[in-house]
Amino acid sequence: MNLLGIDFEDWFHPELIQRHITGLDKTPTVVNGIDKILDWLRKNETFATFFVVGELLEAKPELLDKIINGGHEIAFHTMYHTRIDSPNFKEKFTEEIKLFDKLTSKKSRGFRAPSFSLNHSSSWLIDTLAENNYLYDSSVMPAKTKLYGIPNADIKPYKISSSSLEQNDPSGKITEFPLLTTKLLGYTIPACGGFYLRFLPPKIIERAIKNNMKKGIPATFFIHSWELTPELMPKVELLFSDSFITYHNIGKALSRMDSLIKKFKFTSFERFISENSIN
Repeated sequence: MNLLGIDFEDWFHPELIQRHITGLDKTPTVVNGIDKILDWLRKNETFATFFVVGELLEAKPELLDKIINGGHEIAFHTMYHTRIDSPNFKEKFTEEIKLFDKLTSKKSRGFRAPSFSLNHSSSWLIDTLAENNYLYDSSVMPAKTKLYGIPNADIKPYKISSSSLEQNDPSGKITEFPLLTTKLLGYTIPACGGFYLRFLPPKIIERAIKNNMKKGIPATFFIHSWELTPELMPKVELLFSDSFITYHNIGKALSRMDSLIKKFKFTSFERFISENSIN
């Protein structure tokens, strides 16, 4: 069984877009695609974890009931999609996690850092999650990219701590679910969804999932809400490289993800944890 996380964000949340829209009106649009996403999951008999940006719950409180009533899980993705390694964010995060607790009636037990921004400068996050009764994190990318990555991290679920981000710490209270990677031309690269789902040939993604299955390791996969509802995602003028990463093959994301959940079994983190013992 593999893990599916939907990073539920709106058009103005992606890091590469945030850089270019200072002062623009940030009216949510992608949030209106929740019914389409839930219907797609229902038709495929698949459960997912929704890593929700908190301000969207403030704008549309009914999201919580729709997600939970569909049998899915709600989890935390910060209040405003802020990188957790941003200057002075530690103090703000403590306030944000308590606000998200209030918005979700303390239903959230999982977290994912925007842009997978968990690293040695933001390792304090793990202690804060434990202090707030969280059970797991899924912010470690075991490959190095321009924006993120912890290349020496384990590829299977492990107990993480603020002093041991890469490998199992028996005393750790938080379970880490690292994102799916694969080998290509001798390099370790992400193969876990998002841009990689849209850019890599589908056979490479499928091979990565199968390799994990052979090792008895769940493939941790993600997709953005705006990739599942491209019709609600406005085209923002960006630098060529940023535009390519954000919009390349965005119209194919849903069909490619649909193909994957028809070939492989996916579930929410909550359901996976309840059915499996994590050492």
